[in-house]
Amino acid sequence: MTTIEQQKRAERSPVWSPGPVPHRYALPPGLFNRARAALLVALTLIGTQISAVAAEPVRLLVLGDSLAAGYGLPPEQAFPVRLQAKLRRDGLDVTVINGGVSGDTSAGGRARLDWALADKPDAAIVELGGNDALRGIAPAATRANLDAIVGRLKREGVRVLVAGMLAPPNYGRDYEREFDAIFPAIAKAHGVAFYPFFLDGVATVPALNQPDGIHPNEKGVAEIVDRIAPSVVRLLSGRHRD
Repeated sequence: MTTIEQQKRAERSPVWSPGPVPHRYALPPGLFNRARAALLVALTLIGTQISAVAAEPVRLLVLGDSLAAGYGLPPEQAFPVRLQAKLRRDGLDVTVINGGVSGDTSAGGRARLDWALADKPDAAIVELGGNDALRGIAPAATRANLDAIVGRLKREGVRVLVAGMLAPPNYGRDYEREFDAIFPAIAKAHGVAFYPFFLDGVATVPALNQPDGIHPNEKGVAEIVDRIAPSVVRLLSGRHRD
């Protein structure tokens, strides 16, 4: 077929056009609006679910001494590990960071605070001071260290729970009174959460402590976790003033 013949045939052939859409294939305006609204809701729900999956667990630092480190216990029985398990059983997506160093004083905790903050915690339990009392360190020094620690954590946007400690009777009533007053005073000064005594229900109970009478055994750690957990939940939810 020549080019001229092809051109003539093309001119005689109708050109296809979609034309107007027949009315019977169009959605009624009301139904269209409802369908669009349903689609938007579905997309919103999907986006929310994706965000929830992508969200990271809350990071809770336990900045402490041997009581946090798990002295004398298998690693899986240390306080931070047991606390994490408890919180997760209660439905909280939390990663608890063990920032405990056996033998550490408040000065030691203050010195390694930069290292602890490198883990980017959202919240922190400050469990320090017990070794200060055992060594007879001046309460004013302990208070200054804890004040610096809590102040720094707050400036970094970390929610704080101060875990109190009680002095042994070795150094007399004046020392005991001055030392015991440190923890509630620090919490009040900084407006942070306060748990009066970390070893509540465990101290001086032989069945809950290791042979040294100072460090909790596995049952003792479980008791501490059960007692402090409600305060930790309030801390993580921002309701510590309730």
